Amino acid sequence: MHPLQCVLQAQRCLRWGPLTSVSWLLLRTCRAHSGVRSSAGPSPERRQEDGVWKDFSSRLATGPTFQHFLRSASVPQEKPSTPDVEDPPPYLTVDDLLGRQRKVYLETYGCQMNVNDTEIAWSILQKSGYLRTSNLQEADVVLLVTCSIREKAEQTIWNRLHQLKSLKSKRLRSRVPLRIGILGCMAERLKEEILNREKTVDILAGPDAYRDLPRLLAVAESGQKAANVLLSMDETYADVLPVQMSPSATSAFVSIMRGCDNMCSYCVVPFTRGRERSRPVASILEEVRKLSEQVLQLIHERDNICKQIHLPAQSGSSRVLEAMRRGYSREAYVELIHHIRESIPGVSLSSDFIAGFCGETEEDHLQTVSLLQEVQYNTGFLFAYSMRQKTRAYHRLKDDIPEEVKLRRLEELITVFREEATKANKTFVGCTQLVLVEGLSKRSATDLYGRNDGNLKVIFPDVAMEDVTNPGLRVQAQPGDYVLVKITSASSQTLKGHVLCRTTLKDSAAYC
Repeated sequence: MHPLQCVLQAQRCLRWGPLTSVSWLLLRTCRAHSGVRSSAGPSPERRQEDGVWKDFSSRLATGPTFQHFLRSASVPQEKPSTPDVEDPPPYLTVDDLLGRQRKVYLETYGCQMNVNDTEIAWSILQKSGYLRTSNLQEADVVLLVTCSIREKAEQTIWNRLHQLKSLKSKRLRSRVPLRIGILGCMAERLKEEILNREKTVDILAGPDAYRDLPRLLAVAESGQKAANVLLSMDETYADVLPVQMSPSATSAFVSIMRGCDNMCSYCVVPFTRGRERSRPVASILEEVRKLSEQVLQLIHERDNICKQIHLPAQSGSSRVLEAMRRGYSREAYVELIHHIRESIPGVSLSSDFIAGFCGETEEDHLQTVSLLQEVQYNTGFLFAYSMRQKTRAYHRLKDDIPEEVKLRRLEELITVFREEATKANKTFVGCTQLVLVEGLSKRSATDLYGRNDGNLKVIFPDVAMEDVTNPGLRVQAQPGDYVLVKITSASSQTLKGHVLCRTTLKDSAAYC
């Protein structure tokens, strides 16, 4: 086939893709044909033609490459977070890209990556002025984030589109037209087949085209179909902070990469999500940090979440921490402690420590002692180092601290911990604590024990008490009950007091 015919045929197949894809194909076609040789021996004309092709090939070799024709092929730049709308293309205005408070209804199908895609897509649309709705009937835009991993997954979407077609046809003329979009893997795999088969669909956006959603929706508003299914070599949405779709969600996922290079013989993912590429570490850490901030805020705000955080230090020496490969210094750890205490006043802290790790000097040990004194943990778990086979320390380091030195250092750490924990716990003496009852005390059949808001063990007599919810009624506390206990004494491990009444989380706020 003639090279130009190859290109034209490819152009017809890729009519929904950008011209740059065809340009790249043209370069590949020209390069492929420049290397063709005749078996019958070159004629003078052929030699001259080969010379032309050779010259053309040499110039191509030093000219633009595939990367030059890819969208966003350069190193990703930090996008400013303040502007809501990027510069529009020549055929649209900035106002065209604004959502103007149109309501978006999102449905997610398939894997956890699609959940993350939904959160990314919504983050982009939210910044453009769209509103989200959970009511399909009031939606102005319906977006389905789709899956192509199996035929059944795609059939689910075809069935859903049939239902939405009815909804679209019944739309009142007094309202803005309902726009329907297919996002994700199915849009990437089937491309124009969706637009040709299901006329109710207005936009298509592949997994790497979510930034383009405001433009696609603006084009759809003019009555045209709009599609962007171009796969990118570097799009990771690193600067887009996903917005969780469920305010009551109890977990969150952080995506660290996109695409796949494995090319398993049964799997379509490399063709729908493109080549494997990882997010920059800085953007991953930033997203995790923001999630952590949300966790700290929730702990501070919610009475039903224990205000206690376990933050293993292992050592107070930055040199030992580096040998342990912990990934932080003493200074960074202490800074985090201060931040937690500022975020959650009265938070209870616990930690783990190892005495006598490989190469630990007496100065390193004293730095751990000083960390215990500085932080003043409420609870601690302290142990002498024990070499374990298969660990990095076993293969790379020497267990050079004598056992008697390990035990002496451990004893010193335990002593300092108990002194500081006792000081910290004595601040509760005279205060009334809300305690969740767990059962009978192991050391006394006449006492009950439970945990306060900082997860500290509280011991109190098993006696009849007033029930706040039933005035005048005397009750015995049972496991699972909340009781108010006035603290009278404290040690490094427990608080003791006398019980005041049985209560509830809601009612306890008036007493504490």
